[in-house]
Amino acid sequence: MKSVLAASALFMLSASGSPTVVGTPLDMCGLRLVFQDDFRDLSISDWQLDGRRWMAHTPWRGDFGDAAFTDPGPQGPFAIGKDGLEITARRDAAGKWRSGLIAAADASGKGTGIRYGYFEASMRFPPGPGTWPAFWLISLQPVAESGPRVEIDAVEYYGHATDEYHYAWHVWFKGKDEHLSRSGGGKVAVPDGALVDGFHTYGVLVEPRTTTFYLDRKAVGQAPTPPELTTPLYPLVNLALGSGYPIDKTPDPSVLKVKYVRMYAGKPGRCDPGARK
Repeated sequence: MKSVLAASALFMLSASGSPTVVGTPLDMCGLRLVFQDDFRDLSISDWQLDGRRWMAHTPWRGDFGDAAFTDPGPQGPFAIGKDGLEITARRDAAGKWRSGLIAAADASGKGTGIRYGYFEASMRFPPGPGTWPAFWLISLQPVAESGPRVEIDAVEYYGHATDEYHYAWHVWFKGKDEHLSRSGGGKVAVPDGALVDGFHTYGVLVEPRTTTFYLDRKAVGQAPTPPELTTPLYPLVNLALGSGYPIDKTPDPSVLKVKYVRMYAGKPGRCDPGARK
């Protein structure tokens, strides 16, 4: 399924010379902040939330890429820097790549999510080929349940392609219904190197009929919301490596910086104009 909005020529230069996104702005009026992590501390567990905000693995134990997602700890991939969370990919003493992922849910179905609303992360990507950072959402439900899962990828960035990124949606079925799985998405053109030169916000507005993707709160793509979305969605952030691309020239270390992750409930533009901020 093709995106409803074209994803090309999405930037112009401002008077200061910095890139500015061209697209329909998101009206934040009517959206209510229901989750915010500004990463002033590390609230990350290993395989269960245990009262923390995040877990360091996918709940379904589905690690991916060419760097093993590693538990938090003194030698782990997570740290708090001056700009927020830092997820570092590096080789260990044995020469094996290790990196990090955070998920706001665990295998039991415990976690933080909303079905409809606006999800956003502010991130600065690491330079260099082989890096594969992402901010994405997936159905909040126990792993043992057999129903379909909806995945929505606000951003996937491939470090060898410095003038674009990808957004996508997926519906995953299991077992005998696996053939019903389907996907769609698009690419967003950006100035070469813009996403590693500074922080940008990557967002997705999920509504009953449509899902709209945003860069710096400007629309860059849209698709129908899958009817299989019957549960809340929870966020994940990761710095993976590879995705089929070589990592022999990936900088060691490589650091993904995450200023915040937020979730907003409600509908945009549904409040008194005098209340807009």
